[in-house]
Amino acid sequence: MTPRFPLRPPSGRTRLPLAVLLLAAASAGLPAAPAPARYELDPVHTRVLFAVSHAGFSQALGTVSGSRGTLEFDPQDWSGARLEVSVPLQRLDLGDADWNRAALAGRLLDAQRWPEAHFVSTRVEPLGPDRFLVHGQLTLRGVTRDVPLAVTFNQLRRHPLPPFRPTAGFSATASLSRAEFGIDAWPSAIGDRVELRIEAEATRSGERHARGDGAAPSGDLPAPAAHDGDRDDAPSSPPNRQEPATP
Repeated sequence: MTPRFPLRPPSGRTRLPLAVLLLAAASAGLPAAPAPARYELDPVHTRVLFAVSHAGFSQALGTVSGSRGTLEFDPQDWSGARLEVSVPLQRLDLGDADWNRAALAGRLLDAQRWPEAHFVSTRVEPLGPDRFLVHGQLTLRGVTRDVPLAVTFNQLRRHPLPPFRPTAGFSATASLSRAEFGIDAWPSAIGDRVELRIEAEATRSGERHARGDGAAPSGDLPAPAAHDGDRDDAPSSPPNRQEPATP
């Protein structure tokens, strides 16, 4: 007698394992999604410029240098980008020693008690190929408020000067009310609205320095072309020097 075999396997015994095997085989050939690279802000080439009305006569201009922080991003997908920055308020410079002391005193920034401003991003909203709105929280004088940064991504390439590290450059603008941060002294002499302009450079974390023979450093960016002006007499970026504690 001819043995009788079922036309199909019993339900639930082989279909699920076969589907799992097929899915695993299909996904095995897919490249893993690249993790966002980590960059560190260059405190020498990162600066915050602020403008505030001086009793309606002019816009008083000041800068703060020496900001430090980290940036994690994938230039092909900004959705997972994250920025964290600390701005040392003691480095504030309005171009006059008396103005500097007044701005840092207890009635305004109170920098003795709150020596840093701190910004942490919460999400990134694309506006164009190289433009983004970075939503985040700014903590200033112990008060935290939402402040968006309008950011332009300038470029990402290996720096042309030693140590030839991958470097990203950004320009950003923002606007805030000083009263919202509890900085409301002298309203007749100092405007409430503060306009910010930020220029920033960030270098790839953990990047090895290039060898002295001009060989290309590790990474996925091309080595910079050598030029006569980029020899040993050119400054490195950032310069290898100790930053002063005050402006």
